[in-house]
Amino acid sequence: MKFGISTFVTDEGIRPDVLGAALEERGFDSLFLAEHSHIPVSRETPYPGGGDLPEKYKRTLDPFMALTAAATATSELLLGTGIALLIQRDLIHTAKEVASLDLVSDGRALFGVGVGWNREEMRNHGTDPKTRGALIDEQLAALKEIWTKDEAEFHGKHVDFAPIYAWPKPVRKPHPPIYIGGESEAALNRLARYGDGWLLRGHTHFDEAKRVRGWLADQGRSDVEFAVFGGDTKGKVIDGFREAGVERYTFLLETLPEAETLKALDELAEVAAAHR
Repeated sequence: MKFGISTFVTDEGIRPDVLGAALEERGFDSLFLAEHSHIPVSRETPYPGGGDLPEKYKRTLDPFMALTAAATATSELLLGTGIALLIQRDLIHTAKEVASLDLVSDGRALFGVGVGWNREEMRNHGTDPKTRGALIDEQLAALKEIWTKDEAEFHGKHVDFAPIYAWPKPVRKPHPPIYIGGESEAALNRLARYGDGWLLRGHTHFDEAKRVRGWLADQGRSDVEFAVFGGDTKGKVIDGFREAGVERYTFLLETLPEAETLKALDELAEVAAAHR
């Protein structure tokens, strides 16, 4: 099992290029960055973690800009979104951003996606929360067309465009791995149909990872990789996910200034070394 870091990169914490270099120096395999375009002042949608919404949610850098900065400071670190809120994004622009990141990083992009939880945020982008699942399914299918076809077209209920030219194409073939975020039945069905990997959150029990692994095998999808976002540092939990067949385990790094971040990374690197 390989170890990485998941975090929120903001204007108040460590720079993404410095973070990327520090991760690679300490032997971490990957970096997954969260995304929120903005946070509406209205708090109609409750924070899933309970209590007040952490300040970092309001201040995240654009993940593709931040990951590109990390790419320029590294040579092996995998660069992932965890998760990109595709339903709030222009599809064609996103296809270009992912492919561009994959190009400048020489094939190191990982595309983690999900439907999100903040309904006011979705609505501000013109997205109907009630149809966000159907929308992202079509978006994922259309992305694969754009990335793999010289003349791509797609005609669906939510995504519809006539043949287009769109370069660059990703370095990774047929495209960067798509990691589906979420543990709901709808997310798992999406994973079986469109995903190359499952990005499950750290609070998910490792027994559920075992169950999903078996369920995917029954669907003919034994090729799906598992990655944990924001995993616990407890040895029992890490070992449980290893036994469940998880290929990649990322620790949640709190958003802190540079000096404090580097100290925290040293501690997490020791945990990772003890479980390799």
